[in-house]
Amino acid sequence: MQPVWLFDLDNTLHNASPHIFPHINRSMTAYLMRELDLDEPAANRMRMDYWRRYGATLLGLMRHHGTDPRHFLDDTHQFPDLARMVVFDSALHHLLRRLPGRKIVFSNGPRRYAEAVLDVMGIRNHFADVYSVEQMRFHPKPGTRGFRHLLRDHRLNPARCIMVEDSAVNLRTAKRLGMTTVWISRSLRKPPFVDHRLPSVLGLARRAMRGVTSR
Repeated sequence: MQPVWLFDLDNTLHNASPHIFPHINRSMTAYLMRELDLDEPAANRMRMDYWRRYGATLLGLMRHHGTDPRHFLDDTHQFPDLARMVVFDSALHHLLRRLPGRKIVFSNGPRRYAEAVLDVMGIRNHFADVYSVEQMRFHPKPGTRGFRHLLRDHRLNPARCIMVEDSAVNLRTAKRLGMTTVWISRSLRKPPFVDHRLPSVLGLARRAMRGVTSR
């Protein structure tokens, strides 16, 4: 039985920190200022507070302000020059081609954004699906409901799933559900719910990772 690879997108398959994340953060702050009549410091505090509390600013806005998630996502994920903003390693194509089993992108981002980033990298064809926050019914990671939607929609056995992710808190949920977990991080620590830690997703190609697919 071959594994099913669940890949996070931002800061896992590409480096979102230099350009993408700053742009999204500015867009979210501007949205909060406009829609909730906040000044910039208050909007920044709210954005960060909801992200820390819920794992996604969107979830806090939906719970406390009745924000329309589609309007929020469309407004905050506009990238007029996306091709110049995506930072990635071209070797990723070869890695994905070599990995056995089905591959799914599992992202808290909106589908249109995730598809566009994959197209820029030229790797969309390697994935059976792009499972975005819309398909999670707007229950983003690390909440369990989004994971369960994915498992049911794709009829997946969590014991066959390998989740590759830069966010440790998301991997905690994956491990509780019975998945193998791969943390993309340069941290020196390794939480007990992390099965493998790699500084880069390209490390999956190493022979040392053969054990990941043995479950």
